[in-house]
Parts: sequence; C-alpha cells; structure tokens
Amino acid sequence: AVTTVPVLKNFMSLETEDVVAEEVPVALVYNGISHTVMMASPVMLEEFGTGFSLTEGIVESVSDIYDVEVIEACGSGREVRITISSEAFHNFKARRRAMLGRTGCGICGVESLGDALRPVPDLPATQTFDMRFYRDTVAQLKRFERIGALTGCTHASVWIRPDGTPAGGAEDVGRHVALDKLLGLRAREGWRDGALVVSSRASYEMVQKAAMCGVEILFAVSAPTALAVRTAERCGMTLAAFARAGGPNVYTHPERLVGAQDERLCA
Repeated sequence: AVTTVPVLKNFMSLETEDVVAEEVPVALVYNGISHTVMMASPVMLEEFGTGFSLTEGIVESVSDIYDVEVIEACGSGREVRITISSEAFHNFKARRRAMLGRTGCGICGVESLGDALRPVPDLPATQTFDMRFYRDTVAQLKRFERIGALTGCTHASVWIRPDGTPAGGAEDVGRHVALDKLLGLRAREGWRDGALVVSSRASYEMVQKAAMCGVEILFAVSAPTALAVRTAERCGMTLAAFARAGGPNVYTHPERLVGAQDERLCA
C-alpha cells in the first residue's frame, strides 16, 4: 500500500526518493448495483465494505451481508461486490429511489440536509473502561499505523478490550474509511466489549458511524466538533477527545470511565 517517488529536497538541491501511500478509487456495489466510489488505501477492503454497509445503515447487522468480494477494476481501481439479504436490498433500492430528483446540497455527496444528519440510535449503558489502562490504550495506535510510520499520511482506528489490550486495528488515508474498516473488522470478528480509539478529530460523522455500530465509548486523539458533542450527548455515547498521554477531555457521559478522577487522567 506504499510506493516510492522521486523528490527534490533541501531547496531542490538534492534529488532522492520518498515513500508515499497508495490511494485508489474503490467502488461499492450492492447486489449488482453500483452505489458509490470512495478513495481509499487498497488494503482491508472486505472489512471496509462490511463496515460501510453497517455505518451507512444499508444493513442492520453483519448477518445481512452474505458475501464480500474484491476485484481489480479500471486500472488501479477496486470494486467491492457486496451481496446482501433480499430485505436489506429492498430497503436499499427504496432509499435510492427516494433520493432521485432531489436538489443536492453538496454536503459529503449526499442529496439533502436530511440525509446528511441522519438519526443515530440510542445506546445502552453496558460498557465501562478502566482508566488505569488509558495511557497504554493511546499508545496502541502506533502499532496499527504501519503505512503512516513510513509516509506520515494515514489515520488509524483501534478496538481496545476492557483490559486495555488491542483486539485489532485499521488504517487508511481517509479517517472515515479507517473507521469503517475497523468497524467492519469488529463486526466480522464479533467483538463487543471495549472502546474505540481513533487518531483523528471527533467529527459528527465519526460519532454517527460509531453509534450505528453500537459503540458506547469513543476516544479521539484530536478535537471534537460541537455537533459531535451534541450528538454523543443525545445518543448516550461517552466521548473523550484530546486523548493523549496527559489525559483526555471528557465531553459526554463520563460515568463509563471507571477511576477517571482517581487517576487524574481527565481534564
């Protein structure tokens, strides 16, 4: 997922090579109908197809996905062919018909403001996270930024078990795609207990995607947006941002973070 390119350094006095991340167009196709094309790193695309289907509400659960096949297409591109249940496909086609003829608003490629700000589910209160493991949790991101370590141009998402150990992670040139890949991996592996850690900011889309998959605890390395905070508060998610070695700022539902005040890890 990386390649080398020539580059001029030191005010163009030195010609050498640099390592850069690959980025390819990825078409998502449902039961033979092309839905969208995303730019992504060409790794973990089966997981991406699974996660995107869940976070975008195309399927309700991983059991609605019967098969995911990745093929090369159009030169460097990839086509992710996803076979979904007849009920999910019926709802998918109805949603596409409802979008036809609307005036586009230009927000993230959706067709209307109503599509941009979709409802998110109310989350249960089944998870807690022991803040004794917090510092090790943040450090785990580096383990899953292999492309980023070489190129400096990817984001990572990691699923952390309640004991602070990583279950798995994903990275991509796009933060949304990295999250979709991780949530797809989580669904395929059946991970439930734990917390989500992302290397990016906590935007509305990151909160929305996580909530669609039932994630109750989200740590983000960078800042949140106001809409992300309001959305997390409304759906019942614990949102902590600026999650670095010194401790995070906890914006919503701190009751899930056990021992946070005792450990003096939360600003």
